[in-house]
Formats: sequence, C-alpha cells, structure tokens
Amino acid sequence: MFIIKSRRKRALEVGEPIRHESHRKPVTRRDFLAQGFITGAATVFVPGMVRAELSPDIAAMKAASDCNIAPGNQKIPFICFDLAGGANIAGSNVLVGQAGGQMDFLSTQGYSKLGLPGDMLPSNPAFVNEAFGLRFHSDSAFLRGMLEMTSVTTQAGVNGAVIAARSENDTGNNPHNPMYGIARAAPDGLGAKGELLTLIGSQNSESGGNSMAPTMMIDPSLRPTKIDRRSDVVGLVDTGELGTILGNQSDTIRVLESMTRISRDKLLRVHTELPFDQDEATRRRAKCAYVKTVDTINTFGNPAALDPGADPDITAIFGANFGGNGEFQKTASVMKLVVQGNAGAGTISMGGFDYHTGDRATGERRDLLAGRCIGAVLEFAARKQQPVMIYVFSDGSLSSNGRVDNSQDGGGKGEWTGDNQATAASFFLVYNPPRLGGRPALIGEGTTAAARHQQLGVFSANGDVVNSSSPAANNVNLLVQTVLLNYMALHGESGAFNTQFGNALGADGALDAMTAFQPIVSGTVPPSPVA
Repeated sequence: MFIIKSRRKRALEVGEPIRHESHRKPVTRRDFLAQGFITGAATVFVPGMVRAELSPDIAAMKAASDCNIAPGNQKIPFICFDLAGGANIAGSNVLVGQAGGQMDFLSTQGYSKLGLPGDMLPSNPAFVNEAFGLRFHSDSAFLRGMLEMTSVTTQAGVNGAVIAARSENDTGNNPHNPMYGIARAAPDGLGAKGELLTLIGSQNSESGGNSMAPTMMIDPSLRPTKIDRRSDVVGLVDTGELGTILGNQSDTIRVLESMTRISRDKLLRVHTELPFDQDEATRRRAKCAYVKTVDTINTFGNPAALDPGADPDITAIFGANFGGNGEFQKTASVMKLVVQGNAGAGTISMGGFDYHTGDRATGERRDLLAGRCIGAVLEFAARKQQPVMIYVFSDGSLSSNGRVDNSQDGGGKGEWTGDNQATAASFFLVYNPPRLGGRPALIGEGTTAAARHQQLGVFSANGDVVNSSSPAANNVNLLVQTVLLNYMALHGESGAFNTQFGNALGADGALDAMTAFQPIVSGTVPPSPVA
C-alpha cells in the first residue's frame, strides 16, 4: 500500500516572479509587472544645494501673469499605489463590513473567503487596529509595514476610508487611475499642479501606472512623466553650464538678473515694425525667456537639489541608498516630487500582486512591502508638515478556500487560491499635519453615521461586494469619480464636483453619502515651514 503525501508549495520571496500554470506566459509589460517579473531599480546618490532669493524686481517680473511662471497651485499632494495583479485589500488587510460599516461584521464563512480563519475574526477586539483611524486587521501585512515606517505622532494625523468596489481580474483595462481627474479637481478646473510637472508615474504608460485612466478624462498634454528612480528625478532639469559657470550659484543668478534687466530695457526701445498685437507678443516672449532662465537657475541650479537620496528625511526613513531596494527608491522618487510640490500627483506601480499561489506567505511578503512604501509616504509628509492623500487600488482581487498556511510568514491565515473580483475593494488614507488641525474628521464624527462614511458601499455577509450599495460598487469609472469627489471635499470644494465631472454619482445633495471627510483646507494648502 502506497501513501501519497501532498507537498505544500514553497512560498515565493518578494522579488521572485510568480508563474501560474493557469495563466498564459507573460507577454506584455502589464503581465510582467503583475507577476513580479518587473520591479524597481537601485542606484547610489549624491548631495544637493539650496536655492537663492530672486531680487524684488525680477521676482515681480516672474509673478506677472503674462509670463505664466507659476509655482504649484498648493493643492493637497496626491499619490496612488497601483498594485498590479489583483491584491487582497478587503478583510485581511482593511476591515470591511455590512451596511453599518467596518464593524458590522460578516459571517464566519464570509471572513474565511477573505482569508481570515475562525480564530482571527474582527469580532474579537484583539484583531482590530485603529492606529491610522481606518480600521485594519491587527495582523494585516499592510498594517505591519505602515507601522514599521511611521512614528506614533504621524499615525495620529492619519484617517482613511475603504470603498467596496468590484473590478476585473488581472487586466490593465480597468480604468482605475484617477490622475487626469486629480489635475482637474477644482472649481476652476485647475487641480493638482506641481512647480515642474503636473503628473508623474512609475510606468511609461498613458496613466503612469498599470491600470488605465478613464478615457473621457485623458488629456494628452498632461501625460504623466515617467519617474521610478533617482536618475529620472535628477534628470528633470538640466541647466548645462549656466548653473555653475561662475562657480557660485548666487553669482550666476546676479549676472543673469542683470542680463534680464538690460534685455528688458533694450526691448522697450526696439521697433519691430510688426502690428501692435504681434509686437507686444514678441516683446513678451523675449522678456519672459530671460525671466524663465533666471528662475530655472534659481530654483534648480543644481539638479542634485531634487535628488531624493540627498534629502535627510528620506534617508532617515529608508536608510542609506534605500538598502538596495528598488521599490523603496521608486517610492522615494515619486514622493519627493509630489509631497514637496514639484509634481501635482503621482502613481507608484508595484508588481507581483497576482499571488494566488496556493499559499499565504507569498502574498504576505508582498503586502508587507506595499505597506512599508505606503507608510514611508505618510512619514515623509509628516516630516515636511504637508498633507497628503494616498489612494490604493488593484485590478481585481482574490479569495481563499479556507485552507490555512501555518508557515512562519503564512501566520495561520487562509491560503489565496484563486482570482475573485467580487471581493475587491480600494481604500484611501489622508495625513493632515498638526499645523492644519491634525487627523481628518469623518462626516458625522461622533455619531453612528460616521461609520457609513468610513466605508463607502457594502459587503454582504458572505464576503462579496453588494453591487447596488453605491454608484462605485460595480463601475470602475465611478470608483474613480468617488476618489475625485473625496479629493475635492478635502479642499471644501465638493460643491463644484458635478460641474466639473457630471452628476453620475447623483445630484449635489446625494454626494455626501459618497464623501468620507470634512474639509481639512480651504481651497489651497498654506505653505509649510519646512523647506
């Protein structure tokens, strides 16, 4: 008599690609990213410089509207994490519940589908963590990573909301990415804008990430600039020899300012013999060309000033050279530009989240890495005393058949055994520094209504999204609109949402039901005292 023993598959390391027998071989860049064949890069960094001050008359010329030299528009920095492949978000990471919100518990079978065995249910308070306002399962790998990278003070300034929303499994065709909308999310249609760039993303794609952007929102003039490593950031500005030709940036600026004044005075005496409107346009272009050159040298005279590796707040979070971790470098590059206002919004794509590999440990390791990157953005914003909104989504989701992985990294939780779009969810976190009032307050704060604003939409008792529970529940385009509504609401501008994006979420009076937080700023963010 022969006894056949089943062998559990070995859990994969974070950087190890996933090979599914049930999937075709990876062909596209999206396939390679989802299965972890593509990650970030790692390099070495150099120190930076501090900008000088423009003289009053040149500063006035810069401020003149006809030169169109403007800093970012001081909207809340926005960063989204695009977890390619169909990551678990609901239940085992962010808690989800029925109509009463996160703590309106599912059935034991429902939690089992979401990877939680009967002895780890959130009905036991020991398995609920509220450090970030939004409730996470206490053994969530996202949570562990976020806690590792943030201080208690930073955690106290964070709150969040989860959105019950289905999306297709394993496809880049989900129009998940809200970046183009974020660039329009304001009453005047001028949303997040940076001093250098409007949108950035870690992939060279239309959206800047793995998932698509809604077609009706795409503006080719705003196509995200690809940023996923230190060299991409430093290479954004190249002033050639101008910044260093005199050996001192301040001397260079003074010389250029003198050249600008001389050119301006000469232009006043030049007769172009062009019609009046063309004459004025020609003079303006010539004058502004000089002013823009001075401003570029002043602000970015040494590209190393943008270098994320030269920022002590970043090295304090990630360590020197980011420990050689390409995902850390990618996150640092995007957050450096966005949080400090050089880009308006950014996408960070992370691969390898198609982890239904018949074990739990593989997914836990990858979720832990994502949590560390999310936490790093929160901590960096706190160190710079800047607010930030972080949106986390994935293309589809997965489910467990209830079998438990008792390996060290598996942690006694349910193995991920298959794709399942019905269990999908997204979530967003908002950090608000003490100077602006601290942790964002939910609509209905202090009442039972608050729980329904912290979870937008409903899960059924058996762990599936209730498709009729919100406009976003079964429509990814409207999921994006829900994120845009909440971004505008943080600025106190949700009343202009339907004017900008239509009324697909409902009439103005219905929008409150899809809004999580009370405003944290009025229109724009006051300057941070931290350079």
